[in-house]
Parts: sequence; C-alpha cells; structure tokens
Amino acid sequence: MEVVLNDTEFEHFQRWLHQAAGIKLTPAKKALVAGRLFKRLKHFQLASYSDYFSLISSGEVPSELQVALDLLTTNETYFFREPRHFDFLQQQILPTARAARSFRIWSAACSSGEEPYSIAMTLSEQLTTPWQLLASDISSQVLQQARSGHYPLARAQHIPRPLLVKYCLKGIGNQEGTFLINRQLREKIHFMQINLIEPFPDIGEFDVIFLRNVMIYFDQDTKRKVVAHMLPRLKPGGHFIVSLSESLNGVTAALKLVSPSVYQKL
Repeated sequence: MEVVLNDTEFEHFQRWLHQAAGIKLTPAKKALVAGRLFKRLKHFQLASYSDYFSLISSGEVPSELQVALDLLTTNETYFFREPRHFDFLQQQILPTARAARSFRIWSAACSSGEEPYSIAMTLSEQLTTPWQLLASDISSQVLQQARSGHYPLARAQHIPRPLLVKYCLKGIGNQEGTFLINRQLREKIHFMQINLIEPFPDIGEFDVIFLRNVMIYFDQDTKRKVVAHMLPRLKPGGHFIVSLSESLNGVTAALKLVSPSVYQKL
C-alpha cells in the first residue's frame, strides 16, 4: 500500500506539533513525518494521513495521541555528546559545589538517556557530596528506554573506557551485543515526563540545567517562552547549557555567556 502525505496533511501535523510541543516542523521534515507515521496507518488499516490525523484528534484511541507525539519528537543522541560541556562541568562548575547541600542538575529533553547517564558518570566521579539528577522528556517511549539503561554495544563508543568498565555491564548470552548501565547509577536518576511548554510539576531548583539540541526545533517566540518558563527553576549563579549549534542571543537578558553555549544566571 502506497500512501502519500500531501501538503495539506503535513500542515495539519505541523500545526498540531507546534501547539502540543512547541516544535516547528520545516518542509524538509515532511519525509520524516511520513516515514514515522506510516507504520501507524498500517496498524489501523487507514487509507490516508488525514484519516490518521482524524483518529488522534478525535480521542477515539486516547493513547494514540502520545504514540504520535513520541514518534515525531524522538531525536538521536549519544553518550558524552559535545564533550567540552562535560569538561566545563567537571573543571569549572563541580569544584564550586558546596558540601552543605545536595547538588542538583536537570537534563531536560533527555531523549533515550545517554545525556543524563553521561552527566551521572561525571558527577559520580567528581563529587563526594550528595547530588540529584532529574532527566525529563516529552516522549514516554524514550523515557521507558532511558529508565532501562540498556543499549546496543555500538552506542558505547563515546564513553571513556575507564567509565565504561566502571559503570557499564557487557551483555552475555542472549544479551550479547548490548550493555547495561549499572543499577547503582540508574537508581540515582529520576526520570519524569515533562512538556517544556506546559506548567511544570514541583521539581524544585537546580544548579545546572542542560537543554541541548532542542531549541533548534523552536521558533524564536517559543524559545523565549521555554527559557522564561525554565529560568525560575535555575538557582542564582546557576548554569544553563545549550548545544554548541544553539544560542540564547535575543532570547533572554537574564543569562550571561561564560563559555561557548554555557550561560550563567545573573
């Protein structure tokens, strides 16, 4: 069965995703939308993308709305992505952590968990004082994978070998070709489903917020709203880290640039 996603149908999904998650789908993403949603058309034996959009809009199958959201918001990530951020965390931020209180980091839009586990390894190596790590994403599907801490062995290529040996278990038998983050580290991370454009649950304040490789999908107005929404959760003097390909120029005046793509709350 060949089904084509026409421009009108694509515009329906564009508007819906922008309203639901603040994500701006460019025309270049049309093939990606068609490819990711086609399996759901087959699942429900639907003849068009319009029929599928009607299905998720009607609430006839309540869980399907989350399935569509998961499919369209899942982005690739990997361990220790943009390593200079982890160097800055280790060399510039963590040495200032006070022993009197727990050090808190939020990995927002954590996808399948590689970022928070990279942060957790860094914290575990550096800090002898208590620390807490919140990892959140809009997608329930990737959060389920993140909680498991179970990955194909090929995903381990960016993990420094001493950390790989210390914090990861190589699969054997029917788990050969995979690795598992050890239980002690997994249990240190609290995973939570959070939509960055909706009201937050009571998550407290953080010393560091990672929001990397996310805002490239937002228009300028949504960037301002998301950052303004998150800033009350960052402690004075705390650090806000975005991707090296992203900038907060024109987004907020409440943060100052202290290193490439690393900002500090005034």
